[in-house]
Amino acid sequence: MREIILNADVGEEAGFDKEIMPYISWCNIACGSHAGNEKIIQKTIQMAIDHDVKIGAHPSYPDQENFGRAKMNMPHKDLVKTITEQIQLVKFYTEKAGAKLHHVKPHGALYNTAVVDEKVACSIIESVKNVDRSLILITSCNSKLSYLSDKDLEVKHEVFADRNYNKDLTLVSRLENDAVLTNPRTVFQHVLKMVSEGKVVTREEEELPIFFDTICVHGDNPKSVHILKYLYTEFLSLGLM
Repeated sequence: MREIILNADVGEEAGFDKEIMPYISWCNIACGSHAGNEKIIQKTIQMAIDHDVKIGAHPSYPDQENFGRAKMNMPHKDLVKTITEQIQLVKFYTEKAGAKLHHVKPHGALYNTAVVDEKVACSIIESVKNVDRSLILITSCNSKLSYLSDKDLEVKHEVFADRNYNKDLTLVSRLENDAVLTNPRTVFQHVLKMVSEGKVVTREEEELPIFFDTICVHGDNPKSVHILKYLYTEFLSLGLM
């Protein structure tokens, strides 16, 4: 089994960031469009530096009302402009603090839309290249974003510890009751299958192959700290952390 890299979405004003940082390797900092602001960005960057956590930008559709979880139909140039500016903002404050921006991971509806929509995927790729071609782009293995980025940007694939999957390897909609997993033991078993066998059990109870480099726990999950602590402890005991 491979070494585990845990990542989490932070800077979203969920109130758990300080407790999350000791258990993750990478963090994805909200850029002010779905959550956060410049003060929170700077505070979160410093927490990441204090815990030797790699820093990423977490850009979104400009939609705080829906926490970036509603798809927006935006002209290409406008979408590129907002994503570029969001990444630049986190990069600026990261470098100001003496660190280096490591990656970019889209948030919410932007992330999910880029899985299936080539135009949105291309907007994200263009935005990252506008800022820094050395940045790693994080997405899922079945994503248009992954396929289209392949020759231009380094891509790392992720799976979600605290989310259920459909049989096409998309995430179960948050409108469904079983979309989000909150029991740490359940989450661990969900992830252990991926780590030990390279398979995920879908909500239809099918076992499907899945490839990943890093495992995400959502920072706004009410049980995020308990889940991350449990995963960290269990995988550490297996010699994987």
